[in-house]
Amino acid sequence: MIIFPKPNRFFNNVSKKPAILALEDGTVFEGTAFGAETTSTGEACFNTSMTGYQEILTDPSYRGQIVALTYPMIGNYGVNPTDAESSQVHVRGFVIEELSEVHSSWRSQASLDDYLKSAGVPGIEGIDTRAITKKLRESGAMRSVICTDGSLNTETAVEAAKNSAPMEGSDFVKEVTPETGYRWDPDSTLSREWTIVNLTDGRPTEIGENGQHFRPLPDPKYRIVAYDFGIKRNMLRNLRQHGFEVDVVNAQTPASEVLAKNPDGVFLSNGPGDPSALGYVHKEIRKIIEKKPTFAICLGHQILGHAVGGKTFKMKFGHRGGNQPVKDLRSGRIAITSQNHGFAVDDKSLPDFVEVTHVNLNDDTVEGIRHRDFPVFSVQYHPEAAPGPHDASYFFEEFANLIEQSR
Repeated sequence: MIIFPKPNRFFNNVSKKPAILALEDGTVFEGTAFGAETTSTGEACFNTSMTGYQEILTDPSYRGQIVALTYPMIGNYGVNPTDAESSQVHVRGFVIEELSEVHSSWRSQASLDDYLKSAGVPGIEGIDTRAITKKLRESGAMRSVICTDGSLNTETAVEAAKNSAPMEGSDFVKEVTPETGYRWDPDSTLSREWTIVNLTDGRPTEIGENGQHFRPLPDPKYRIVAYDFGIKRNMLRNLRQHGFEVDVVNAQTPASEVLAKNPDGVFLSNGPGDPSALGYVHKEIRKIIEKKPTFAICLGHQILGHAVGGKTFKMKFGHRGGNQPVKDLRSGRIAITSQNHGFAVDDKSLPDFVEVTHVNLNDDTVEGIRHRDFPVFSVQYHPEAAPGPHDASYFFEEFANLIEQSR
């Protein structure tokens, strides 16, 4: 067993309680608790983004995972309802080096500590997140446990990590997909683009709550159905901003029900877990892609890979961060992208009628595919990322053009 004791430099406040992060290989990190006092297990992973901790916490794609951030100080701008990617925190635990004692932003409505407390999610600070990142990069993603309530010691924590469920074979989509379908933003208020008033380049703005400024939305031009496998709100916002009226459906919705709506196109969202465990989804999507223009992102991309006859595999430690370089093989263009995934499409498993359109320049994994015979395409990364680079935002326009050409 290897134990990393907490560094003394961060802990002048003696009222803070000790906490443990343990990995299944016996590595233990000692730190200080924040957030909820509880014990939680999940797959340990790391994210290299410098901002966006609230978006990470509320991204349904992180269901079943304990997330470590490589950026050293977290929590300095607090949290607010507008930036949440869903209605709840989905991570199983949060690991950081230093929690900011002060949150300062005119948009902030709560501290990160209080936010995790209200969500029942444990956090641990005072951790050498560089050491965690190096461990996971060298050894691969591992099952882990965070204990902030004193119920486990170093030995029992390691055993709890070993006995927790693996990510492979896990279907977390059933935990995050809505019970019933709904129309996204029927009043055209939730999707307005937030902006700083003096950076509107001449376009008028609408003033919302707390004096925040938003750009007005265009009229809907296309009606689509979006499969919600754990969809991020900013995906829905971007779709609406590009003229799509969106009907959201449960992940288990039959293709016949979707096709009966006669939409202009179908969207497959991001989500958590192992795509190979979603056979009940693969068979329905297979029926849709021959009949409707289809655009897929992240887990949706992996599901599409299975639907066309391909396979996916578990990556060593995944891609999570806002600086992943991706090459478009058709144009040679390089984009810096935001990503969050631990599985990838196996390019060798894809049939001849599927073209690989994008690859990751760090490891050559598949980042985008398209069907050669039908108006169907997908990307592994997040063109809607907030915060994140906007290099790939053109994919929503590409989807609109594909629908227009198919009419």
